[in-house]
Amino acid sequence: MNNEDKAQRHKARQQKVKEKVDAKVAAAQEVKGLLLVITGNGKGKSTSGFGTIARAVGHGLNCAVAQFIKGTWENGERNLLEKLGVEFQTMATGFTWETQNKEADTLAAQIIWKECQRMLADESIDVILFDELTYMVSYGYVELDEVVEALNNRPPMQSVIITGRGAHRTLIEMADTVSEVKNVKHAFESGVKALKGVDW
Repeated sequence: MNNEDKAQRHKARQQKVKEKVDAKVAAAQEVKGLLLVITGNGKGKSTSGFGTIARAVGHGLNCAVAQFIKGTWENGERNLLEKLGVEFQTMATGFTWETQNKEADTLAAQIIWKECQRMLADESIDVILFDELTYMVSYGYVELDEVVEALNNRPPMQSVIITGRGAHRTLIEMADTVSEVKNVKHAFESGVKALKGVDW
């Protein structure tokens, strides 16, 4: 087979791919806010969520973030996004294995969850990130039924991103898009210290 024949075959294959993609684009006519769940045991769930917030801000959308778990750490995303008008609500108790106080952690989670409920009722907020919310549901700090109700009653064009390991099956089922981040290899497991600006 000569190069011209290869080029023609490649062009024909790509044309078929284009036709399939074009058909899917034409069929996707519904416009609504999305619920995205980013879960799994790999690194990058929060990073992906913050990337979506950065994209939305870049398009002029009004965004907000609620952070559970990692609230006491310096946060490069917060350093940047607050300057661009993104509201942050932060649990600020650190990791649960540091506090070892379920009552205090539950209270702190409930305070931030009230802010989340306010965000979910605010039509002026286009995109919200609930970073590490899955843990709050798993630990029983925030009731799943309350989360489901608030998500179902949010403004129709508001999009929400939920991150964290072990997302509850109900959240996965109600989500429009679910991504699972798989852990293949992590530098920390080899004794490499987390790097500012890359890991956090």
